Amino acid sequence: MILWLWLCWGFSTSAGQPDSELMARYLEEELMADYSIMEQVARRVPRQAKFLQRLETRPRMSEFTVKSTIISRYAFTTVSCTMVNSGSEAREAVFEMQIPAAAFISNFTMSIGNKTYYGEVTGKEKKHNSDDKARHKKPPSPTDGRENGYETFKASVFIPRKMQAKFLLHYEELLQRRLGKYEYTVSIRPQQLVGRLRVEVNILENSGIVSLEVPPLRNSKYKGNGKVEGDVSPPPSTVVGHTKTLAKVTFNPSVVEQTRIARNGILGDFIIRYDVNRELSVGDVQILNGYFVHYFAPTDLPPLPKNVVFVLDSSASMVGTKLKQTKEALFTILQDLRPEDHFNIIGFSNRIKVWQQDRLVPVTPNNIRDAKKYIHNMSPTGGTNINGAVQTGAKLLNDYIAQNDIDARSVSLIIFLTDGRPTVGETQSSKILSNTKDAIRDKFCLFTIGIGNDVDHRLLERMALENCGMTRHFQEDEDAASHLKGFYDEIGTPLLSDIRVDYPEDNVEQVTQNFFPNYFNGSEIIIAGKLINRTSDSLHVEVTASNSKKYILLKTDVAIDLPSRNDIRGVPGLEDGKGDKNYIERAWSYLTIKELLNSRLKSDDNQEKDYLMEKAKSMALTYNFVTPFTVLKMREAGLHSEPPQEEFISPSTDGIGEKLQSLQGHKAPPGIRRQQDKQRIKISKTSADGDPHFVIDFPSSKFSICFNIDGEPGDILRLVSDHKESGVTVNGQLIGAPAPPNGHKKHRTYFSTITILSNKPERSYLEITPKRIILDDGERLLLSCDRSAIVRSSSLEVSISANSNITVTIRDTISFVILIHHYKKPAPYQRDHLGFYISNSKGLSSVSHGLLGQFLNHEVKLLQESLNTSHQQVGQNQTEALQPNPTNTLKVKGRLIPVVWKQRRIYNGQQEVDCWFAKNNADKLIDGSYKDYLASHPFDTGNSFGTINSL
Repeated sequence: MILWLWLCWGFSTSAGQPDSELMARYLEEELMADYSIMEQVARRVPRQAKFLQRLETRPRMSEFTVKSTIISRYAFTTVSCTMVNSGSEAREAVFEMQIPAAAFISNFTMSIGNKTYYGEVTGKEKKHNSDDKARHKKPPSPTDGRENGYETFKASVFIPRKMQAKFLLHYEELLQRRLGKYEYTVSIRPQQLVGRLRVEVNILENSGIVSLEVPPLRNSKYKGNGKVEGDVSPPPSTVVGHTKTLAKVTFNPSVVEQTRIARNGILGDFIIRYDVNRELSVGDVQILNGYFVHYFAPTDLPPLPKNVVFVLDSSASMVGTKLKQTKEALFTILQDLRPEDHFNIIGFSNRIKVWQQDRLVPVTPNNIRDAKKYIHNMSPTGGTNINGAVQTGAKLLNDYIAQNDIDARSVSLIIFLTDGRPTVGETQSSKILSNTKDAIRDKFCLFTIGIGNDVDHRLLERMALENCGMTRHFQEDEDAASHLKGFYDEIGTPLLSDIRVDYPEDNVEQVTQNFFPNYFNGSEIIIAGKLINRTSDSLHVEVTASNSKKYILLKTDVAIDLPSRNDIRGVPGLEDGKGDKNYIERAWSYLTIKELLNSRLKSDDNQEKDYLMEKAKSMALTYNFVTPFTVLKMREAGLHSEPPQEEFISPSTDGIGEKLQSLQGHKAPPGIRRQQDKQRIKISKTSADGDPHFVIDFPSSKFSICFNIDGEPGDILRLVSDHKESGVTVNGQLIGAPAPPNGHKKHRTYFSTITILSNKPERSYLEITPKRIILDDGERLLLSCDRSAIVRSSSLEVSISANSNITVTIRDTISFVILIHHYKKPAPYQRDHLGFYISNSKGLSSVSHGLLGQFLNHEVKLLQESLNTSHQQVGQNQTEALQPNPTNTLKVKGRLIPVVWKQRRIYNGQQEVDCWFAKNNADKLIDGSYKDYLASHPFDTGNSFGTINSL
């Protein structure tokens, strides 16, 4: 026996009922649930007799439960519903559930009386041409079966008298990050009050959960843009609890509380929003049983400049609320444009009107004022020339890019808004799509917005997909202004462009999309794939991208075999289930199927479309997903089958200690790549490291000199000062620590911060600590020292070897290496600190100064005092023969300095240096005294004694 199950596209509307009928339903359910209430309501029951008689025709919902587990953004949801037919004859029961359009149904089971039916996912048979033609004769649905990203799942059965039916629906989705938050939504619309109603959501995020919030129920039929106004408290009976990585949210309203929310049982959407801890790095890479998923969403990046053209429908159909709300949204959007942005506006109907001919204008108060006047004066008239409007906008943007010296890493885009179908000019969708693609030529992205019920949603979706954009659709009676502004907020702050994520080709296969034209603030890039060699120790990951004037390369080696930091066995709500639910494998299959669907949608080649369809269908059948190419049919189970159980089947975590690695923060075993990174450093002895110990190398003289500076905590020492010539200054700030026992010093000092400043060809600075780096060249960029990365601009390159060193190269002629000293278990006299090494000084001038800089272009002579006290110069070939002797002296700029023979260790003690040591804070060795080298603040660029400047 086969029962039919279907998806009802769009929303089902519920007619309003009189308050008396609602009260009757309330009383009936309360009576059936608890007979003790009978005495309290006996006086009112007779007056509702006619309503109770009508209510007999519909089975009562005794239980509605939603239980969800979200593991690293991937959500498994189970909906359980029980309906009771207390009547004297069989009656129809309808189970209806709104689910996100992006979700895939993975299972459905129902039990009716003593019979159980299970869902079987099967492939759709290809329709014959005659069927296709008949189907195309019917005008397509305005929303193609979806309302703002939601679909309605519907199952209808007859329940025998005095029996019950139970429904279990399972669906899965990968949460998308928008406006800096993940949003998980459950529709609670049972359409009647329910005796037992409960929602339970368990969240596990090994990166750490932040900004968890549960806003009020969203009661509107149409879904909002994620913003909550007015009351922001959770719904009544909501309980929220969470630790650093786990959260549990429950919603369990009583019948009375349900009545206060909505007497018709349409409570609304229960929403949970949250984000996870993140930083500028390669992101969060997780591996489980041979599959990996990679989440990339960096923060603390300066926004890229935009070149944006707004193309707005002003046809007659926009009259009234639609055009009014569009204008309101554009007024707000224009105010949010940044000074470095450029823009223009096109209004179109059957005529196309360009605000500023043949150019994009900068964002200035006058231009914003004039643009608002232009938008205010737009009036609805005429037809809809979609093709002509897009062609005009594309030509305008193409000409601007070609004819102007725009920032090479700026982001160009068109935002296109319409409420209708093409009625003027080219009206054939296929030609509009090909014309749009030919006009844009992959040079920028097109974002489309549809308003109302008459819009060709499929056309707008393809226009956006084929041109690296996104699409949104809003209903006419919604708050379109806030939705438009919300959509612009998603794409209005581009942070990176041309993002590419690479893995070794011999280590991975079947990787999902790994190149992305843009990354917008508040969003997230997700890549998944399969590992070829599961025995490998690590997975190398590299992310390359552009940010304004800088090129960024982030890289790391993710260890595969490290045990998980968060073994989730035994975590409440995440118990082992009956099926193997590898969430990473399912996330990979989810992303792969979505990409196949999008590729098929974009394709015009029938053979390619058939291939993509078969590939998506095959994968959907493997993972039991209901997709456009698969259907769910109900079959009766065997005679001895068990009815569906209420217990939630959670993802399997068998062997989780071995298999699950949440690898954010995990590093590869020592020696995999860190040694390679160190080998790339050019060895240099000229340095300031440790307490701090200074070493100056004189390669031509084949000897080194060294000295100590016994400064005070908080002192800022000028190490290199060449601000007037090469534009470079390096300052180091000291931090204090107690002296070791039995030592001769009262305290120790180390470099806690190194500041590198440059004003040529443009102003910039680097502020480096053992934990993080701030790069500011007019746009601030924050980098972590525990992540390997390369950031490159026209005149500056910063290369980070994780937890090891930072190499700074200025104009390819000046290079500094900063070593990072970390102590796992520091002694009381130890502090995490930095060491500063000059690797290349060719770009520094002959008059550079500072504690190190003054020696870079001066020769120092080594003298030996004879027995008759006359001085004689020591030849280079005699230097090695000299023995430690207090009578040895150096001659520096005519000054004689006594020195002694010493050995120093540099590079974390890995190299030993023989040097001539000058005592007493380098008295007479350096110009003046060490106090002359104290800077007033980290950004002090004064390069002569007594002179203070700032960058």
